[in-house]
Amino acid sequence: MTKPFKKSFLLLTILSILSIFTYCDKSKKISTKTIIGKEVTIEDFDEFYDKFHNDSIFQMSRIKFPLEGHQFDSDGEVNWSKANWITLKTKIHDIDTTEYKIDYKKTDKSFYQKFWIENSGFWSEYKFEVINRKWYLVYAVEQNL
Repeated sequence: MTKPFKKSFLLLTILSILSIFTYCDKSKKISTKTIIGKEVTIEDFDEFYDKFHNDSIFQMSRIKFPLEGHQFDSDGEVNWSKANWITLKTKIHDIDTTEYKIDYKKTDKSFYQKFWIENSGFWSEYKFEVINRKWYLVYAVEQNL
């Protein structure tokens, strides 16, 4: 190999490797924030939210017990615990809006969702927050009166 060919080959190889790393890094969909000159990586909410609703073991690991909020029904009010938690399976975007009303709001560090049946006494409300760069469910209310 000639010297110019070796240099070109080496440069092309380095650029290819950098391109692969850049592509792989972008495909992680993890948001990065700079706080006081320090880069902080926060878990991607959409990936978390999908896994939270599809993996019950993961879901239990991402609920901050004792969970704020309550479960209300005709028998009264019950605090949430690991023993009485009902696994969430339906994402807010998948709720049937012909039957339910929905509301949700997302910021960089929180996600709030609520769904209800108009004039029925039924509604549910959940709040997720970032804690130590990971998403957790921190608040849940379910009412069925």
